[in-house]
Amino acid sequence: MENLNKNDNKTIDKSKIKLDFKDSKYATGKRKRSIAKVWVKKGSGNIYVNGIKMIDYFKRPVHQIIVTRPLEISKVLNSYDVKCKVKGGGLSGQAGAIIHGLSRALVIHEENLKKGLKKEKLITRNSRVVERKKYGHRKARRSFQFSKR
Repeated sequence: MENLNKNDNKTIDKSKIKLDFKDSKYATGKRKRSIAKVWVKKGSGNIYVNGIKMIDYFKRPVHQIIVTRPLEISKVLNSYDVKCKVKGGGLSGQAGAIIHGLSRALVIHEENLKKGLKKEKLITRNSRVVERKKYGHRKARRSFQFSKR
């Protein structure tokens, strides 16, 4: 009988890459429910998220622009290699956590980049999180439909 496994024809190689970040600076970034561990070192501008290239991890161009924003503001886009480990939350929260961690790591690596990054409010943690649902309500603030009778 014929083998019905259709995945044999498609071999997509998204294997995790081992990276050497021994002489690097480390910082942690947070946003919503996401936490990012970020390592930065001098290099050629490669960005890896969870062992995968950033372009493969974040498919939407908006997220790709967001992640590279601290490097573009400080004008060092092609002079640092970045390695990130992100967990929790969704893709937007993860991108925000990477921005925060990357900005902090750049400041640790080069103190003179702090002025430009602080002006764009990338070093400060964005403390907005989802408000919890209250009892007697449908959502955090939305009530059930009122019925007169």
